[in-house]
Amino acid sequence: MNALIPRPRLEVAPGAVHVPDWLTLEQQRQLVTACRGWATGPVPIRHTKLPGGGVMSVRTVCVGWHWRPYAYTRTADDVNGARVAAFPDWMVALGRRALADAYADETAAAGYTPDTALINFYDAQAKLGMHQDKDERSSAPVVSLTIGDSCVFRFGNTETRTRPYTDLELASGDLFVFGGPSRYAYHAVPRILPGTGDPATGLRSGRLNITMRVTGLDDTGPPNTPR
Repeated sequence: MNALIPRPRLEVAPGAVHVPDWLTLEQQRQLVTACRGWATGPVPIRHTKLPGGGVMSVRTVCVGWHWRPYAYTRTADDVNGARVAAFPDWMVALGRRALADAYADETAAAGYTPDTALINFYDAQAKLGMHQDKDERSSAPVVSLTIGDSCVFRFGNTETRTRPYTDLELASGDLFVFGGPSRYAYHAVPRILPGTGDPATGLRSGRLNITMRVTGLDDTGPPNTPR
């Protein structure tokens, strides 16, 4: 049997780091179990409706804060009006460890306190167009985890949806962090690679993507209303 060739850590752009095989198989299984629980409620997983009338091909469920284009709220008024599940302490710890390993900076990691996660499920046909993650009031890094099928991940620049950009493959267990100069870079998922995941993760098909963010919001301030 041929040994697997290790994939190196890669800094795609300043502040944008890919760490392959970061999650163990057991950690992936635990995350799949947690995400399945959130997918059933209190706010169920759904295809997000866009302001222009379109519907996203990925299905999304949130914890901590509910996201809809282009705002965060505690209750999912566009779904069922329920308050989303709380953001667990163990995910804060996971986010801090991700930042420490990606940036080799324990000080920055200690100050990182994500308070929301968008959990996207991609079937074989789902994709996500070029966009920026800029609905947060905080510029803290985004921590992204992949479980299941691999995808083509397109990471671009902060000025335009077009080139220059880099296409790389994100596989099950991979970590991708983008912050600093790359925090508002355009990025996309143009393609899923069906059949590349390991069913031992608990996910038979499709890609699960967990992105942790810091909203910069609190319940005492003004509501974050759609743009």
